[in-house]
Amino acid sequence: MVLPASMRLKGQRCFDHLHRNGNMFHSSLMTIRVVGANPKFLKQKCIQVPQASCRCAVAISSKVNKKSVERNKLRRLLHQHLRQRLENAPENASNWALLTLKPKSSSAEHPSLLEECDRLLVKAGLLK
Repeated sequence: MVLPASMRLKGQRCFDHLHRNGNMFHSSLMTIRVVGANPKFLKQKCIQVPQASCRCAVAISSKVNKKSVERNKLRRLLHQHLRQRLENAPENASNWALLTLKPKSSSAEHPSLLEECDRLLVKAGLLK
């Protein structure tokens, strides 16, 4: 299951804003960038959707795994995990986040990836 439309972050201008102004938090397996939301970068139809939680994106390089099927499985797993953790957190509605996996995460098991994601969300202030 993927993120609902109100939680997905998309668009080049949104990612540019994240990279220019975002605060980075690192762990051994992944990195998260968090920035205050800026609705002027969203498309008009995306603005009309009520914002109930943090908008998120997951980026997985081919350096993590050469097989796109495996990268997409990881992306779906992380999207579902983010949705479960952040969906009912209205205090994060004013944030955007980009989660990026590091190449050494390819050898990690799924439960350890999700635990690392939770620790990083706490470190970034998106979870309590």
